[in-house]
Amino acid sequence: MRKFIPGSLLIILPGTIVLLLSCTQGSCFEETESFLKASFYDNATKTLIAPDSLTLYGLNNDSLIYNKTVSLQPALIPLNASTESCTFGIQINGVTDTIEFQYSSYPHLISKECGYTFYHQLDTLPKFTKHIIKDIYTSNKTVTNQNVENIRIFY
Repeated sequence: MRKFIPGSLLIILPGTIVLLLSCTQGSCFEETESFLKASFYDNATKTLIAPDSLTLYGLNNDSLIYNKTVSLQPALIPLNASTESCTFGIQINGVTDTIEFQYSSYPHLISKECGYTFYHQLDTLPKFTKHIIKDIYTSNKTVTNQNVENIRIFY
């Protein structure tokens, strides 16, 4: 006896196998978050030096980013794409200052596998109090997912 296989099954089954084998699993190996990168410098010698202790928190949303972190270089500061400014409390070696960033955000396609992220453009120089921070220098106004310094904090 002969078994009957429907013609539509002969078309669907090989088509499904070819479709499954042709799809490759996409993986995202790139950084997908855009952080403002802040490096710390000694104000007297102008040399790169990490603070003994760093605490960083958002003032408007009460988020703790770093809590007494030791020898951090650089600090990665998250900017909110849904607002045009962020204010942070920053405690360097036990002394607290505030820093305010004003910026504009825009979407950027990283890749098909990774999707979109938001890049930010610093619109003005950061505003800050001067308890321990002596100066802030903007080295790169475009905040991306690349490992590029955006600001230098002199303390």
